[in-house]
Amino acid sequence: MTMQRPEAAYFFGTCLIDLFYPDAGVSAVQLLQREGVRVIFPPDQTCCGQPAWNSGYRDEARKVARTQLALFDKPLPIVIPSGSCAGMMKTHYPALFRGEPDEDRALDVAGRVYELTGFLVDVLDIRLQDLGAPVTVAVHTSCSARREMGVADKIESLLGQLARVTVHEQAYKTECCGFGGTFAVKEPEISAAMVADKTAHIRATGASCLVSQDCGCLMNIGGAFAFQQREQNQPVPAIRHIAEFLWERVNAGPAATGEA
Repeated sequence: MTMQRPEAAYFFGTCLIDLFYPDAGVSAVQLLQREGVRVIFPPDQTCCGQPAWNSGYRDEARKVARTQLALFDKPLPIVIPSGSCAGMMKTHYPALFRGEPDEDRALDVAGRVYELTGFLVDVLDIRLQDLGAPVTVAVHTSCSARREMGVADKIESLLGQLARVTVHEQAYKTECCGFGGTFAVKEPEISAAMVADKTAHIRATGASCLVSQDCGCLMNIGGAFAFQQREQNQPVPAIRHIAEFLWERVNAGPAATGEA
């Protein structure tokens, strides 16, 4: 059941937004505030624990996750601009704390987690007016956003409201980009082959901009694009987190023209 439109919501910023993509976080907060939502950002929030969880270090993941359980304690939705972090907290926290003293708190937090695009569409029913110039985009939906959070259609729903944005669908759009967090470190050759395929499919669309709701994917794909541009002199699209792209489109900022 979709929750009623809230007056306030927690915002979980994620490590990658904090360290590499702060503009995406600011844009996400601005979109929420635009809809009249009071955004609460607990300053002591840390990593969601996913790297440790994916590497099999459950005790370490549990220790990190307990910080979030304590911080997000009020009965408010928790909005996360990342399918992977949202998937960790919503899907894996219950398993991580099963049989532990904090199990009930983990279930409570998990039940209040929303990935940003799902929250904008399903809870806020956001309406967007496109003020930008015509632009073509390709979309990459992360594996976690697609399979754990089930929000693959939300980013396309949001882009569909933008009258001057044309989405060019890529081949094999449901395939992983090869990042997978620690997977890219543990299996670099496989990861590199996967992102090479992904970037080729994206370039083949002819889109001038790539948008995604996950910064891990953007970092991986963007890094491959940067290499291809620098070493192979190939033209590559700009990349944008969906929050940044939407905010700039409704305010006619840089992404309105698909510029890097």
